[in-house]
Amino acid sequence: MDKLIYFDYAATTPVRREAADALLDALGRFGNPSSRYEYARQAAQRVKEDREAIAGAFGCAPAELYFTSCGTESDNWALRRGAELNRRRGKHIVTTAIEHAAVLETCKDLERQGYEVTYLKPDRAGRVAAGQLAAALRPDTALVSMMLVNNETGAVLPVADCVKAVKAYDPAILFHCDGVQGFLKTPEPLGKLGADLVAVSGHKIGAPKGIGALYVKKGVRLRPLLTGGGQEDGLRSGTEATAQIAAFAAAARACAADPGRLERTAAIKEYTLSQLREAVPKLEVISAGDAPHICAVTLPGYKSEVVVRVLGDRGVCVSSGSACHRGRPSHVFAAMGLPKPWLDGALRLSFSPDSTREEADALASALKDAAGSLFTTLS
Repeated sequence: MDKLIYFDYAATTPVRREAADALLDALGRFGNPSSRYEYARQAAQRVKEDREAIAGAFGCAPAELYFTSCGTESDNWALRRGAELNRRRGKHIVTTAIEHAAVLETCKDLERQGYEVTYLKPDRAGRVAAGQLAAALRPDTALVSMMLVNNETGAVLPVADCVKAVKAYDPAILFHCDGVQGFLKTPEPLGKLGADLVAVSGHKIGAPKGIGALYVKKGVRLRPLLTGGGQEDGLRSGTEATAQIAAFAAAARACAADPGRLERTAAIKEYTLSQLREAVPKLEVISAGDAPHICAVTLPGYKSEVVVRVLGDRGVCVSSGSACHRGRPSHVFAAMGLPKPWLDGALRLSFSPDSTREEADALASALKDAAGSLFTTLS
């Protein structure tokens, strides 16, 4: 394998040099922020500054941002404790059928605990309308959960409009948003959505795996998911992951300092789709993606897991959907009502501002060769 051709940035991103440097520096400054001597107070001050940097990129007050281990933990905390907080209101939850597994599996677990969940179906483009959500609200609705950017299609859901619809119906209903694929990947800061709870993750923006955050709007009083020593204002106990937090902040600062990143990402995605259409006439576009960094295509009649493996053997990395599916069929594409040949051949492509035309050309060439070599046995 001469060179890695990577088009799976929605799964994870390489650690940015700025983040790696910050991580290494923090590892050398190992004080526990909860201790009381000067060396520890310096660590606490650095965590404070890093929280401010991430909150600035998010568009919220630092006191509204709580560090977690990942986006999944943030989603679980928001859903479980949000439902609990509003349990006297009712046990009805509204979400979409295209959420990440961190939301869907948690909702299924809440169903086993007696909650009723309404799953809104998307249209053929993978979108859910604010009117659908408004029509699903009931007097016993306690919680709404809707992602901002779908991790398999790149569709941007109308979260801000949905928040307005929910709060117009009843301000007491909590609104949670999985913002993992939207943080620093969409033009508006996530703090402007109006949601009560928003989950984000560091490794989607160039930080290492193992660090995330949950935005909790001022006035929303969640119980902690983890109890212990009282860190994070008592809401998320556990010694602060100072090195990961430093890297998360460095990645956020670097993204914020590159205002052209979204335009470059969108441009390379458009170029890639045009090259694929030309090189592989059998290819169909499932979703060009509203977000700049994700799109979905399909080779009807092929098996996506085989195509992914063949491309991987050539050093070209794409996926057949969310990495969390682990090879299982995509619930997102199924919910969109795609015909089975399209479902079987579905591929997700995701990009970074540093993706190049040369890489796109290599992908088109590899996919053309794969389609030619596999067609006779898989059509």
